[in-house]
Amino acid sequence: MTQRYTPSLLSPTAAKVALAFVLALAPSLSAFAQSARPGIGATPYFTPVPAGTTFRVWAPNATAVRVAGTFNTWNATSHPLVSEGNGYWSLDVNFVYAGAQYKYVITTATSTLWKNDARARAVTSSVGNSVIVNHAAFAWQTPSFAIPSWNKLVVYELHLGTFGQTPKGSVPANFDQARAKLDYLAELGVNAVQIMPFCEFPLGVSWGYNGSHPWAVETAYGSPTDVKEFVDAAHARGIAVFSDLVFNHLGPNDLDLWQYDGWSQNSGGGIFFYQDSRAVTPWGNTRPNYSRNEVRSYIRDNVMYWLEDFRLDGHRMDGTKYIRKVDQFGPDIPEGWSLLQWINDSVDATQGSKISICEDLDNNAWLTKTTGAGGAGFDAQWDAQFYWPVRSNLIAANDADRDMNAIRGAILANYNSDAFERIIYTESHDEVANGQSRMPEAIWPGNASSLYSKK
Repeated sequence: MTQRYTPSLLSPTAAKVALAFVLALAPSLSAFAQSARPGIGATPYFTPVPAGTTFRVWAPNATAVRVAGTFNTWNATSHPLVSEGNGYWSLDVNFVYAGAQYKYVITTATSTLWKNDARARAVTSSVGNSVIVNHAAFAWQTPSFAIPSWNKLVVYELHLGTFGQTPKGSVPANFDQARAKLDYLAELGVNAVQIMPFCEFPLGVSWGYNGSHPWAVETAYGSPTDVKEFVDAAHARGIAVFSDLVFNHLGPNDLDLWQYDGWSQNSGGGIFFYQDSRAVTPWGNTRPNYSRNEVRSYIRDNVMYWLEDFRLDGHRMDGTKYIRKVDQFGPDIPEGWSLLQWINDSVDATQGSKISICEDLDNNAWLTKTTGAGGAGFDAQWDAQFYWPVRSNLIAANDADRDMNAIRGAILANYNSDAFERIIYTESHDEVANGQSRMPEAIWPGNASSLYSKK
């Protein structure tokens, strides 16, 4: 039988030593003082010893904020954050390391809310816990990668959940499976992949445009390390990697940002969202409040996060029409336009070789004009006007039904006298869904693999 030691079996001296040892390993507080370290969210620190984690969260309407997690057995009162006087709360906690799970316990005048970190770098699921991540731990193998010249980019739009999936697979594929097929993409002549949104979303099966945790990698796809290994392997093959970011709305499901610190108006979403009709989008009433500095920083910092910590080579900004306008025909949102300018200026200032692409589909040349000229500052935009004439002519059954002038116009089109301000394509996720099909199938239905369809 295994002998178990209890306090009564220890001498007074041994008991004191044992207690001191336990206390030394327990998470300790910095005398309940606000943190002087930078970073928002959970940021590991390593000097001076002992190492630990800084917690900082924006909750301007809270009366108190505490952090609970695996490091304190989910004690809701033992680790109080300190108000910084500007809506942010912070605390340094020693001996709390990467991998620890946590949530914020936000006290309001009427309730207590358990919330995931708005900037959680990882979560256990869309309805799970936040997880601390140490990005400095990854050892990159291809530090000198340079994105191919923009006028030579051959971009492959990649949906992780299906790209690496085995035939009749019952679960979504992931970054590891996609990494195993990078040689296949290289053999096709692809030198850039644009990954459809891979931030955490509900249920694990989605296109990704319903993200609930914009700073966390979808758990069905893998971990932050898996993303970095994919990027590293792609770079080793000369392939650039772009993200697909969604900030025209958030969620709407499994959205911890909703009424984050308990405050709202007009039954709206609270501090991260508009509280009036500007909140309304085709995907839910969750348009971020682009006029609020903390929300602007939340979005801008997120763009930079993927470029810096994951070494991505660019991004596609989804549906910018609904960032700069209320709806298709509605009034402008000036602060949405200025946010896009700020983001692109930030990328140009520190990540100048990387590309910013917008999907707006309004054929608006101002999107790719420089911010100095009053434009939004994107480097390129998706050009749907190329897709339609090319597709309709390719799938036409008879030569008499083909309009070569339309093809000529699609090829020669440009924005601001620069043909490379366009991303041109014959298929995308939108064009092959919504009741439509891939081009070979449309050419000869039921015979997509035939030579006639392929040529």
